[in-house]
Amino acid sequence: MKEEDIVLTEEHPELDLQHVVKVIKRHGLKAAPPKGSVSLRIDQDVLDWFKAQGPGYQTRINMILRAFRDASV
Repeated sequence: MKEEDIVLTEEHPELDLQHVVKVIKRHGLKAAPPKGSVSLRIDQDVLDWFKAQGPGYQTRINMILRAFRDASV
């Protein structure tokens, strides 16, 4: 079965965070580092663009910041 063949619905356990954590532990993958809370001022047009991309805009902002950090090292 290919990844694109999997359709996630509310009935699928993959949507359950605890299920995902168990799989990560079982496969020996590193858990994501803990997140810190910060107040960050972002230009409104930039924030609107991220939000327009759909749910998870904060995660996408984090991923872009991480990629910038990794490219700078």
